[in-house]
Amino acid sequence: MEVLTVPVLYILLFFMILGSIVALEARDLLSTVIAIGAVGYGLSIIYLILNAPDIAIVQVVVEVLVLVILIRATVTRDDTTYGQPRDVFALASALVFAGLFLGFSYYVFQWMRPFGSPLMTVAKDYLAQGLEATGAANYVMAVLLDFRAYDTLGEATVIFTSIIGAYVILRSIGRKRRESAFRDDAHS
Repeated sequence: MEVLTVPVLYILLFFMILGSIVALEARDLLSTVIAIGAVGYGLSIIYLILNAPDIAIVQVVVEVLVLVILIRATVTRDDTTYGQPRDVFALASALVFAGLFLGFSYYVFQWMRPFGSPLMTVAKDYLAQGLEATGAANYVMAVLLDFRAYDTLGEATVIFTSIIGAYVILRSIGRKRRESAFRDDAHS
């Protein structure tokens, strides 16, 4: 990781913590939604800095969709909350916790291995022999379908089972109402 990147990550982390505090302490819902959106966009910038543009794009798309839905919901909602005095102790506790979190983060970042030199080296074999051993066109498919095929099959089975379970629970055709089921039993 470049030397310039670490201070930028700290600044973005501070920005995200500040946005979270603003979201918790804001008086109206629209300010809260906007602050949470700023936190999400800060996270997408962090993904870009860490060379993960695919995750950054997904984060931005999800953030835009969630912001549109939440802003629509908050604008059409009547806010009937009453103003309460601020809890100074809770705010001070949150700031102390955020400071401790930043301090521990700084300590942990100092002792982490440099970016790109992982502690575990399992992926080295996949990268060295992946394309030759499998004949796949890219590394991701080589790992998913050849080296980790049983895991992929298990994950697909879990997703398929959960979709079928949700369909069975949420379907409306083919279900009897409880009252009609009791009447049918009484007439038998």
